[in-house]
Amino acid sequence: MFGNQGNTTIAKTTTHKVVLPFYVYASISFLAAALLLVQSSGNFSGTYFQPNILAITHIMALGWGTMIIMGASHQLVPVLIEGELHSNRLAYVTFYLAGIGIPFLVYGFYRFNMGAPALLGGGLVVVAVVMYTINLARSIINSKNRNIHALFVFAATLWLLITTSVGFLLLCNFNTPCLPHNSVHYLSLHAHMGIAGWFLLTVIGVGARLIPMFLISKYENNTLLKRIFYLVNVALISFIICFFSTNKAVLLIPILLMVAAITLFVYYCRQAYADRMRKAVDEQMKISLLSVAMILIPLVLILVTIFVFILSSYYSPQLILAYGFFIFFGWITAIILGMTFKTLPFIVWNKTYHQLSGKGKTPNPKDLLSDSTFHWMSLCYIIGFVLFAAGIIMSQLLILKIGAIALLVTAVLYNLNVFKVVLHKPVTDASNRDK
Repeated sequence: MFGNQGNTTIAKTTTHKVVLPFYVYASISFLAAALLLVQSSGNFSGTYFQPNILAITHIMALGWGTMIIMGASHQLVPVLIEGELHSNRLAYVTFYLAGIGIPFLVYGFYRFNMGAPALLGGGLVVVAVVMYTINLARSIINSKNRNIHALFVFAATLWLLITTSVGFLLLCNFNTPCLPHNSVHYLSLHAHMGIAGWFLLTVIGVGARLIPMFLISKYENNTLLKRIFYLVNVALISFIICFFSTNKAVLLIPILLMVAAITLFVYYCRQAYADRMRKAVDEQMKISLLSVAMILIPLVLILVTIFVFILSSYYSPQLILAYGFFIFFGWITAIILGMTFKTLPFIVWNKTYHQLSGKGKTPNPKDLLSDSTFHWMSLCYIIGFVLFAAGIIMSQLLILKIGAIALLVTAVLYNLNVFKVVLHKPVTDASNRDK
């Protein structure tokens, strides 16, 4: 699928110079978060509202998850809409604004100083998201093909804009109270608009296209995807309404709607897997498919948390910490670990060998990465994820530390493979003859 007959649309519409910086930034952010996780392991046996945990959360949400999704979407959206990216310049502006803003914002959380650094960082991130939203909106409007996948991505982008705007408002509220309650009161609202609105809609919209494609499956069900789209968005809107209700039992309504949406998406992926033409599944797809199943774990935890609160008016700190960890180091990280090495090698291959196609034998995109490095990364990731999650639930520092170290090794191996791919030099029969 991504061999010498690769899709040349990407080469015509989105230069690798736009996309690759996002991947590199995200990989370094993952490493930074893993280092901070090792340093802050002991904090995960207490409450979730701590400077180090807030810093790690925002590195994972913005530096890791958001930056790589933004980068990939600059490449994938033109493919989804069969058109062109509206502006490479806006994409560069998005990268630099977000790339500068995120460290300032994270520093503010790490020092628990919501003053100038955090406000500067938050403001730059919001402006970056505005630029990104304009770019995608103009790209989709200018395209003649507006399919369900593009609708998912655009809706997710709007939720990202809302999420970052609310986040900036909460920063302002720390300094000059302008809301009825303190900023901590609204953290759940801010977080879930980002988790479900931005990450979940993006993963479903893009995953519903890429997973069948990489599995070489002909399965397609747009009717099912439309139902999922409506369920997720109705769940989000109802969550916002229920959030301001004094009866917290009504929060079960959006959660059950979200359970229905995710169950349908799992079914969609299961059907795509069952209808695949190639029976062998590579390790990258195994990790990606594992991430689909991992979406269900946070849902179970949040259901348990809500039920406990309804019955006893008590929130378990361990369950809340585990919930956040399962989302950012579980579901989101797993999908990125798998999909990075299904998309990045093709981007670099297209950059390096597109003009050389037909002039000599060229490697396949999958040959650009190290399979052994990916294998050990996957193994360390699973070990680290399981141990750290167990350490949170049991409040055991030693288990937390071992799990964090395993996740740090995961991040190191991920970076090694990313830079191996990004720094790849052309190797062809033709180039060897020239030498």
